[in-house]
Amino acid sequence: MRIHVVSDVHGRADALARAGDGADALICLGDLLLFIDYADHSQGIFPDLFGAEKASELVGLRSAGRFGEARELSAGLWASLDGDPRDVIEAAVRRQYEQIFSAMPTPAYLTYGNVDMPRLWADHLRPGQRVLDGEVVEIGGLTFGFVGGGLRTKYRTPYEIDDEEYARKVEAVGEVDVLCCHIPPAIPDLLYDVVARRFERGSEATLEAIRRTQPRFALFGHVHQPLVSRTRVGRTECVNVGHFRGRGTPFALEW
Repeated sequence: MRIHVVSDVHGRADALARAGDGADALICLGDLLLFIDYADHSQGIFPDLFGAEKASELVGLRSAGRFGEARELSAGLWASLDGDPRDVIEAAVRRQYEQIFSAMPTPAYLTYGNVDMPRLWADHLRPGQRVLDGEVVEIGGLTFGFVGGGLRTKYRTPYEIDDEEYARKVEAVGEVDVLCCHIPPAIPDLLYDVVARRFERGSEATLEAIRRTQPRFALFGHVHQPLVSRTRVGRTECVNVGHFRGRGTPFALEW
């Protein structure tokens, strides 16, 4: 059995269309949307609406930790649009989701990233694409548990939830062979992005569950350029499956 796993797709519909080649199924760990490409400020919903120069200005403020100024800049730009900004954002998001879900191979098992809008997924799913969040599925004789979304941060991305709600989803999954999350367990080496030069948030609940239940694998994404891409916790191999937008290739899991 061979499963391909991707995370942090961020608009790469072209590579996603090939991600299932040679595999029995695809697993996608979220972050399908691209609001701003931090490597190319001309790419994403924000620069499509306001231009690469304004996107660069916003990225610069965020990178400097000047989040209040970044929110003020963003709010002024959204207010300058004709019509309700929420409607403009939703229309742009729907266009991206249409491209991504149309390109995604089947069968596919998906969970949400922190930069996703779960309420819109049902409108774009195709037959053979199944969403799981706090749920378990059997694939090829192994049990796979899925926990989507991220924890709350100063970045205020669309699908951030409270620690308690996240922990309940981890508990609902229980003991599985493969634990699939968008964010990593709270191990510092897995959380530090060497390019962004910052720590992302990881889950203490996930780490505790890994220590207690010892799945074969814990798979995740979220940190685009991690200091360490894999480590062990007891018998569990913890693997960052890679920044799919940057790499364009999936992680392969075989048994």
